[in-house]
Amino acid sequence: MDLKRSWMFVPGHRQKMIDKALGLNTDAIMLDIEDGVAPSEKDTARQLIGEALDRPKAPNSPARFVRINAIGHARMDADIDSVVRPGLEGLVLPKVETPEEVMKVDAILTQRERQQKMLAGRVKLLVAIESPRGLLNAPAIAARSARVCGLMFGAEDFSRELGLPTSREGEARDLLYARSAMVIAAASAHVQAVDGVWVDLKDTEGLAGYGRQSRRLGFSAMSLIHPSQIDPINQMFSPTAEEIDYAQRVIQAFEEANARGDGSIAFGGQLIDRPIVERARRTMEMAKALGIVAS
Repeated sequence: MDLKRSWMFVPGHRQKMIDKALGLNTDAIMLDIEDGVAPSEKDTARQLIGEALDRPKAPNSPARFVRINAIGHARMDADIDSVVRPGLEGLVLPKVETPEEVMKVDAILTQRERQQKMLAGRVKLLVAIESPRGLLNAPAIAARSARVCGLMFGAEDFSRELGLPTSREGEARDLLYARSAMVIAAASAHVQAVDGVWVDLKDTEGLAGYGRQSRRLGFSAMSLIHPSQIDPINQMFSPTAEEIDYAQRVIQAFEEANARGDGSIAFGGQLIDRPIVERARRTMEMAKALGIVAS
């Protein structure tokens, strides 16, 4: 289970931010050449990101992804030429609206990996869904390529296309349908669902509420913009001690029932059958993958 709970945007033209990000405990960094970088700084970003990708990767350091410019844009080819190298683990594709866009990048990567003598299919894709059209096509987008490791919700661009107010209200209740639909699209292709950024850095209670809601909707991760958000997000998207304990007891009780020839049991006032037990096993797999419990 290759679970990445926290995905942090890092401006690709800021050397100090790149240096700091490489040592943070976020699960993945998204070195940015797109919206976070002015046109005049794109070349600088490509150079600095390329140098960062060439550095040896320390144990337990973040996965290294790069957000390139929009598919079909003239800048995209220059981005890919600059950053696809052995130190790259994945690309973040912005504003994707069709499966064909994903396959276009897939084909370019296949050629580039061969040129760089990289393992075929090594570079993964985190696909950003940022428009109504992209959301309608999200299930097909998620399933189009084996490189796709997740879908990420681009809340700000999506809100703009819907004509929503600039100021976000509450737990983004106005985006509940879109976020739920994206989770379902990701689940249908067995890839991660990454929720959008909580932009108010001072509102820690808002971040906590939004993160809890994200997890209840089925997201397995969030994107973020500041190191102060890493630990809360990692914690929110990790199994709690109570969840682990309950999962262990459910699995044990069900296995004992199976040994007696029973296919379902009453446990803690609840009917427990195989789908619930599989969810408990998934909780334990996640806890083991994160090192919360011993393998």
